[in-house]
Amino acid sequence: MMPGIRIAALVLCSFLALSGCADGNAEGTQPRFADHEGPIVIGTDGSTQSRVVAALYGELLTAAGRKAVAADGTYASPVDTAQAVVDGRIDIAPAYETTLLRAMPGGQTLPGDMEATLSMALPPGTVALPSAAAQGGIVLAVTKATAERHKLRGLAGLRTAGPGLTLGGPAVGDPDAPSPAALKKAYGVTLRPVGTSGTSDVRVLRSTDPAIARDGLVVLTDPKSVVPPEHVFPLISAPAVDPPGRTALARVDTLLTTAQLAALTSSVNAGQAPGEAARTWLRAKGLLR
Repeated sequence: MMPGIRIAALVLCSFLALSGCADGNAEGTQPRFADHEGPIVIGTDGSTQSRVVAALYGELLTAAGRKAVAADGTYASPVDTAQAVVDGRIDIAPAYETTLLRAMPGGQTLPGDMEATLSMALPPGTVALPSAAAQGGIVLAVTKATAERHKLRGLAGLRTAGPGLTLGGPAVGDPDAPSPAALKKAYGVTLRPVGTSGTSDVRVLRSTDPAIARDGLVVLTDPKSVVPPEHVFPLISAPAVDPPGRTALARVDTLLTTAQLAALTSSVNAGQAPGEAARTWLRAKGLLR
C-alpha cells in the first residue's frame, strides 16, 4: 500500500471510531444511506462567519427548489457541527479543512491534495463538497507602510527586512497560528513574539478580521504553507442533498473569496440579518433573482 493511501486509511479508521459509525450507523440515528425525508437541516457553530455561510447555502438550496431550514440551536464549534452531520442529526454545515482533520485522531493530510484527503477520510454517507476560495483560518499581515518600507509581499521577504520585527496579534493563541520557530525553520526569519499586542509589526489575525480591510493591511503570502489551509466547504449528508442540490451549492465556490466573506461577516456584525446579507450578495453575483 502506498504511504499516502496508508495514511488516509488510518485517518478513516480513526474517524469511524471517533464518530461511532464503524458499522455504518451512529447510535440513535438513521442508517447513513436511508432515504432522506423532510427539509434539509443546516447547522452552524454560532459564529457570525458560520451563520453567514449557512445562510448562503440555505438561499442557494431554496432557489433550487429544495426546502432548507436552520437547525434548532447552534453547536459549540465547527468540529461539533461536523460530528452532527456524521451522526445524522443535521444534513449540512459549513466546515473547514484542517479543523475537520484535526478532529480525527492521527489524522494527516495527503500532501497537495486536501480534497482527496477529506474524501477518503470521511465515513460512508458523509461528503465534503468542493471548497470555496474563501478561507476562515489564520493569516499574517503587516501595515501598508511596513510592506512598502521593506518591500514585503510574502513571508519570505521578512528575512531581508532586518532584525527586530515583532510577531503578535489577537489570533496568536489559535492552534493554526505559526510559532516564531516554525517561521524561522520555513523562511529563515527571526521575529520576536509579543503576544496579543495590536502594535506588532507582523500581525496574526483571522482571515475575516475586519481590521484587514479597515486598516488596509497587506496579507503576506505563505508559499510554504506554514499556516494550514482552512477553506470553507459544505459538509453534507449524502442522502439529504441530491445532485441538483449539490450543483446549487457549487455555484458559490468560485465566487466567494476571503475578502468577500470578511465583508459579509462585517455586515452581519453591524446588524444585518445573515439571510438578508446572503441574498444581497447572491443577487449581486447573479446567483439569485
